[in-house]
Amino acid sequence: MSDDKTTHFGYQQVPVGEKQQRVRAVFDSVAGRYDLMNDLMSGGVHRLWKRRAIEMAGVRRGQRVLDLAAGTGDLAGQFSRIVGPDGEVVMSDINQAMLSQGRARMVDHGLVGNLDYALANAEALPFADDWFDCVTIAFGLRNVTHKQLALNEMFRVLRPGGRALVLEFSHPVLKPLSKAYDLYSFTVLPVMGKLVVDDADSYRYLAESIRMHPDQETLLGMLEQAGFERCSYANLTGGIVAIHRGYKL
Repeated sequence: MSDDKTTHFGYQQVPVGEKQQRVRAVFDSVAGRYDLMNDLMSGGVHRLWKRRAIEMAGVRRGQRVLDLAAGTGDLAGQFSRIVGPDGEVVMSDINQAMLSQGRARMVDHGLVGNLDYALANAEALPFADDWFDCVTIAFGLRNVTHKQLALNEMFRVLRPGGRALVLEFSHPVLKPLSKAYDLYSFTVLPVMGKLVVDDADSYRYLAESIRMHPDQETLLGMLEQAGFERCSYANLTGGIVAIHRGYKL
């Protein structure tokens, strides 16, 4: 549990004002090999999880999309292709190193016409009310200090009829899977992080932050508290990952 002055950074309790800097340090450390580590950690399955999220987003040509915690642009790049020249995709991240990696990657892929970039905190978005058709956040919500504020902001910037998607690590629904997942997370991941990016601590934090993230039903309730309706979630890979979706009606 945390009070108003402290929050969790993995399993540690830290001052609220300190978490953002600690999370930034994690991603500054891993940004250069972020995509490689994602492939190694998940055996490439993260690509299937993201493909499913893109399908569930239901984005169409000409629409406006905001991708929060956009990282290196796995979702934003696909959205850019879908919305076409008449649409707009904003890649937003609180971390400059990650946003720079994402922008360079989009340019390398020739995606420049309908993509914009915003260095922004998900808890206080610099966008107008009722602006976007879809807002997504993939593997980023667990790093936000005040998750409810971020969900509230996602609701605010969505236009009526718009939808939000949260793709995030969650809680396995089968006990045997949960035990194997814990063993992998707390033994293999830090070793892999040490070998690939010379940083075991960041990947130990990753494992801990996943365990501290709200479970599927709790996050569903948080979406409803933000004002979303027709909220639902889909478990992927036995609940290791879940996609939550809600609409602003």
